[in-house]
Amino acid sequence: MKKVWKTHSFFTLSILVLLSAAMALSMIGCAKDNSLGEGEKAFTVEVYHENGEVKTVEVKTDKKTVGDALVEVGLIAGENGPYGLMIHTVDGETHDSSVENKYWAFYINGEYAMSGVDSTDVEVGAVYAFKVETF
Repeated sequence: MKKVWKTHSFFTLSILVLLSAAMALSMIGCAKDNSLGEGEKAFTVEVYHENGEVKTVEVKTDKKTVGDALVEVGLIAGENGPYGLMIHTVDGETHDSSVENKYWAFYINGEYAMSGVDSTDVEVGAVYAFKVETF
């Protein structure tokens, strides 16, 4: 009886070790790299999607402006107009104020930005955010 119990315990322990290892590898494989770009300067970008999802990424760049850095890494897209870059798409979500009463608002360290993304110099350690707002 003791031999059966030892074999059963060894088998159970082996299964638990294998499951733990599989879970650890799965978690490592699913971990997202939340950084974009390469460069000496780093800042954080928060994207507040309309569905409530919030995405936070670290952007590394050597660009002078936030707009240039974010266009380079593909996080934002838009068109140049008389007042600078008009952002239509952030992190794959599009809102065009000429079509709907929504736009991507730009925030710097929690405050509504008084400058456009393409005229805002990169500040190391700053937090820039984009939120869908209506008018």
